Amino acid sequence: MDAKERASKGALAGLAATVVLTGLRQAWSKMGLVFETAPMQAVDRAEELGLVGDLSPVGRGVLIGFAHFAYGAGTGAAFGLLRRERGKPTEEAAVGSALGVLAWGAGWSSWLPLTGVHKAPWTQKTPKVLLPVVDHAVFGAAWGLVNLMLSRRGQA
Repeated sequence: MDAKERASKGALAGLAATVVLTGLRQAWSKMGLVFETAPMQAVDRAEELGLVGDLSPVGRGVLIGFAHFAYGAGTGAAFGLLRRERGKPTEEAAVGSALGVLAWGAGWSSWLPLTGVHKAPWTQKTPKVLLPVVDHAVFGAAWGLVNLMLSRRGQA
């Protein structure tokens, strides 16, 4: 499989994994573990900087949703470029989880704090700082399984 195909299948798997992540976050919200997501914080920051005009609540929700799925697709495409081999489902879920945690570490320790979107995780004094680590691991596992399925479909 060439790089273009790996990236496109990775992006599709990223969209599917974003749906899984959204379900997990909704469950956490019902359990009272509410927190702002990075896309919400990015839209907040864009508003603070005057990069977007006055948004209606619906417009704000659409922009947050777009940012959420665009990040998932972009991250999935990057994972697809990185993942050149395929293994069994357990291996793909494990590798995907590792890539998800790597993506969390890269974003939450660099560009999110540098752009003022989110504080660095080591400056926070709450156990909720672990929630994004877990949800990125779940995103990655879902990505790995969906990417494997898409890759197998292309070989049949």
